[in-house]
Amino acid sequence: MGIEIDRERFEDGDYDAFSVQLTRGLEALRLLLGRPGFGVGAQTIGAELEFSLIDDQALPKPVARDVLARALDPRIALEIDRFNLEYNATPLAMTGAPFSAMAREFSSALESIERAAASSGARLAVIGILPTLREEDLASGAMNDVKRFRAVSAGLRRLRQAEFHVEIEGEDRLSTSCDDVTLEGANASLQIHLRVDPSDFARTFNAAQMAVAPILSVAANSPILLGRRLWEETRVALFSQSVDYRMEGPGWRPSRVSFGHGWVREGALEQFAESVHLHSPLLPVCTAEDAAARVRSGAVPDLAELRLHHGTVWSWNRAVYDPADGGHLRIELRALPSGPSVPDMVANAAVLIGLTLGLRRECEWMVPAFPFRHAHDNFYRAARYGPEAVLLWPTRGPPSPRALRAPDLVAEVLPVARRGLVEAGVDPAEADAQIRVVEARVAMGTSGAAWQRRSLARLEKRMGRRRALAAMLERYVELFGEGRPVHEWPLPAP
Repeated sequence: MGIEIDRERFEDGDYDAFSVQLTRGLEALRLLLGRPGFGVGAQTIGAELEFSLIDDQALPKPVARDVLARALDPRIALEIDRFNLEYNATPLAMTGAPFSAMAREFSSALESIERAAASSGARLAVIGILPTLREEDLASGAMNDVKRFRAVSAGLRRLRQAEFHVEIEGEDRLSTSCDDVTLEGANASLQIHLRVDPSDFARTFNAAQMAVAPILSVAANSPILLGRRLWEETRVALFSQSVDYRMEGPGWRPSRVSFGHGWVREGALEQFAESVHLHSPLLPVCTAEDAAARVRSGAVPDLAELRLHHGTVWSWNRAVYDPADGGHLRIELRALPSGPSVPDMVANAAVLIGLTLGLRRECEWMVPAFPFRHAHDNFYRAARYGPEAVLLWPTRGPPSPRALRAPDLVAEVLPVARRGLVEAGVDPAEADAQIRVVEARVAMGTSGAAWQRRSLARLEKRMGRRRALAAMLERYVELFGEGRPVHEWPLPAP
C-alpha cells in the first residue's frame, strides 16, 4: 500500500497535504509512462492466497498473530480479522509450467502453516467464507491489532458517520450491521497479479473485465454467510457493502468497491486518476518525495501516496504500480475465491489469465460491440447465480451481444484461454492440464459453492443447520487435504 502506517488520527492539514501529493503523483506517473521502455519486461504472474483458522469445533480460531509468529515465514501476513492470514506466493515467469509450480508452492506452504497452526490449537480452512461464522465472531474485537487496519476502519467511519450495514438476498436473507470493517474479514480470496507492458495495459485490462464473469461463474466457493444461503459468491456482495462509506442522499457517489465505471481507453493512468478524483483519502500519510523531479532526473519514483490511496480503492480488477525492478505495471485480478482445492485454485487462475491474454487481441472489435454495462452486469450475475447465470457476450456481427448460459459460454471460451496461455509461453501440456480441471467441473455441473449447498442440504435433514454447517466444513477441510479437485469430491450420505 505504499507507506507504513504509524498513526491512526489525522488533521485537516494532513488531508490537504496528501491531496497535493496525489496530484503531483499523477503528473509524475504521466511522465514516467511516457518514458521510452519504461515497464517493458518479461511477463510474470504472482498470487496472494487468503485463508482462515478454525478450532476443533470448526469455529473461527482468533490466533492469527500466534500462527504468524510460529511460522517464521516472511511471505505470510496478517489479514483484517484475527482468524485470517495471507500467503504471498513467489512471482513466476509466464513460461513453461508456472501453474504447476504455483500449485507445489501453495501445497508446501499450507502444510508448513498447518504445522505452525497446530501448535496454537488451530487448523486451516481454505474457503471463500467460513460457513460456521457467527455474528459474535465478527464483532469489534475481531480485528487484528494493526494500525493500518484500524486507520482504514476509522477513515471509512469518518466518511460514513454511521455503522456499516449489510443486506443480501439469496435463498435466505441476511441483514446485519457492524461498527467497523470486521465483516470484510469474513472474505478470503485468491488474488492474481499479471505483469503487463504499459503499451498493452488498456487492452489487457479490458480483456480481464470481460473474462472474469464466465470464469467466476464456475469458480464460486462462498455460498453461505452467518448461516444463510446467499449468493454463489457471496464475497462479492459482502465486500461491496462491508466497506461502503456512502449514505443515502441526493447525487451519485461511487463505491470504493466496484467493477469500474467504463472501458479503459488509453492506459493505466486513467485508473489511478479515477481513484484520486472519485474518492476521498482515508490514510493521508505523506512523504517528502518530489516524484516528478525524480522522473525528470531519470530515476523511478516510489509514488508512495498514490499507491497508498489507490490501495484503498478496491476495484475487482485493479491497476498496480510497483517501483521494484526498475518500475512496472501489473493488473491485480481480485475476484476469485479461496479454495476449494489447490488444483481448482490454480486452474481458475490459469484459465482467467489465459482468457485475459487470449481476448486482448480481440478487444479492438469486442469493446465497441459490448457496452461496459454488460460486462458490469455479467460480473454480478456470475457472482449471484454461478453456473445458473445467463451472461451476455459480444458478437462480430449485429445484433451484439447474445445471451448464453454460463457453462456454455465457458465451454466456448476455453480454447481462447488455451491459446492465450500457449502464446504467452506456457507449455501446451501445462495449459491442457489446467483447462481439463475446469472442463471437468463444468461437465459435472459442480463447483465449490455447489458442493457446499448440496452437502448442507443432505446433512441438514438429520441435524440442525448449525451442526450441519460444522459437519460440512469438517468434511470440506478433510477433502481439501486430499488434494483432489472438487469435481471428484463425494457428497455426504443422505
